[in-house]
Amino acid sequence: MEINDARSILTVLGFVCFLGICVWAYSKGAKKGFDEAAQLPFTDEDPPADHQDDGQRKEG
Repeated sequence: MEINDARSILTVLGFVCFLGICVWAYSKGAKKGFDEAAQLPFTDEDPPADHQDDGQRKEG
């Protein structure tokens, strides 16, 4: 096997992996997980630290 054969095989394998990731990313099953991840920044229950007294959290 020559080096060019190995390069060709590696290129084809990389392309197949890329296509697999694209199929997975656009599948209906992955949509729910992506939607949940997109909402994570908006689910923070604690107010930002700069809006509290002196920037320190009060416990208890």
